[in-house]
Amino acid sequence: MRSFRTALSVAAVALAVSLAGCSTAATSSTSTGTTGTSTTTTTTQQAVTAATIEEDTHYDSDDLTWDAATEVAISLADGGSKVTSSSSTGVAVDGNTVTISAAGTYRLSGSLSDGQIVVAAGEEDTVRIILDGVELGNSAGSPFVVQSADEAIVYLQDGSTNTLTDATTYADQGEDAPNAALYSMADLTIAGTGSLTVNGKANDGIVSKDGLVMASGKVTVDAVDDGIRGKDYTVLLDGAYQVTAGGDGVKADNETDEGRGWLLVSGGSLTVNAGDDGVKAFNTLTISGGTVTVAESEEGLEAQHIAISGGDVTVTANDDGVNASGGSSTSTSTDAGAGAAGGGMGGPGGGGMGGGEMAAGDYSVDVSGGTLTINSEGDGLDSNGSATISGGTVVVNGPTNDGNGALDVNGELVVTGGTVAAAGSAGMAVTPGTSSTQSGVQLTFDSSVSAGTPVHIVDSSGAVVATFVTTKTIASLVFSSSAITDGESYTVYTGGSADAKAGVTTGSTDGAEEQGTVTAGQYTQSQGPGGGGGRW
Repeated sequence: MRSFRTALSVAAVALAVSLAGCSTAATSSTSTGTTGTSTTTTTTQQAVTAATIEEDTHYDSDDLTWDAATEVAISLADGGSKVTSSSSTGVAVDGNTVTISAAGTYRLSGSLSDGQIVVAAGEEDTVRIILDGVELGNSAGSPFVVQSADEAIVYLQDGSTNTLTDATTYADQGEDAPNAALYSMADLTIAGTGSLTVNGKANDGIVSKDGLVMASGKVTVDAVDDGIRGKDYTVLLDGAYQVTAGGDGVKADNETDEGRGWLLVSGGSLTVNAGDDGVKAFNTLTISGGTVTVAESEEGLEAQHIAISGGDVTVTANDDGVNASGGSSTSTSTDAGAGAAGGGMGGPGGGGMGGGEMAAGDYSVDVSGGTLTINSEGDGLDSNGSATISGGTVVVNGPTNDGNGALDVNGELVVTGGTVAAAGSAGMAVTPGTSSTQSGVQLTFDSSVSAGTPVHIVDSSGAVVATFVTTKTIASLVFSSSAITDGESYTVYTGGSADAKAGVTTGSTDGAEEQGTVTAGQYTQSQGPGGGGGRW
């Protein structure tokens, strides 16, 4: 274990991740303490490696390797917990409270129906706790508390099933008192290939008041408030995470220290059902790999800066799907979108830059790879500042009301690559701006297009350039891809057939109805509800 180092700034990590896109599998130890292998998959010329993560977080893959002979075995039982190893100077048992006070590796098994594991080690100590079939409950607070250490590692033994359940109300309500079923005042790492179920019945599920790295494991969290919460940073390297939360799903929430409050997903799978925001960071939210599914939320992804360079991201939101806002900047409401007086500046042929009179703040959305699919009742892809799409695929099934837009950018929306299909209402449609180097088309329909209807874009030779199938009733569609040639005329059809039930796909115009023609690069920025360009 090493203390925190700042060789790379958080901004540098975020930039490297946004340029790269990779998945990292952490080195893991077997039950006998032997060493596995660490692998990094690189998909572009500049890679984010495990070493990069290690330089800017507390995480060290070496911490997941240990000598099994040094393990201290602790058998948990109501009224009869025992230390079964000869070397046990760092463990004290007092009734149903087991306190670990020294660096080392501790293997826990058994159950406490109303007890607590407490880590109260030195500020330079690394405490590794192996959960090997553990069930912990507590009737007055948290069953697992790290009060002090340099780093605490919770390792889930291969094949084991472990459960932590806290009280419905906590006796101690102090400022730094535990408020989660797994609570740590120190840097926290969760690793291993076993499973962990966390029931946060009073407040949060898993909390680190420092940094949090989820290296691997199968973790299920059900919490009254936030599901998984790190302070300085939250990192998901690998593993499978299922989070159900009454508040935010997964977040990093340091609002006071510059460069802190960032969140990274670089691998594994994450599924979130949240009563508030799905995945949230105060500063920067980066997704470079893995699968992220926000199945239910108010706002799906939210941070001051959002960068997606890889992975498969699906967001369902009652409000905005992807929202670059908050943070330390101030800005006026992003809902002005393109509705400000005077419309926006155009891409080739006009239209394009949202925001009008509204000020653009220090916020950004940057999509350079992967797939991003949004289903939102509010704005789809929303930035209180700028937005850039240079790669990957972005599909927005946006709002049906004219008070929101599939794309809503206070600054300029710059499209230089990738594929964009943003469908929704027509009242506040934002289109690519003048700095865009990839062309596109803007479609505004005379009558609504029903959910499940294929929309075909056909070039002058009669070839279907793209087919899009919406999941909602829509009035407009903005489409951009390398298949669209600036200045060329395209005919639009609805109906016919498609090779997929939703999203960007291929299809046939047989039996379809012609809707009209559009010229690539000619955008008409809408003027708020009731405004917009010509309709078919």
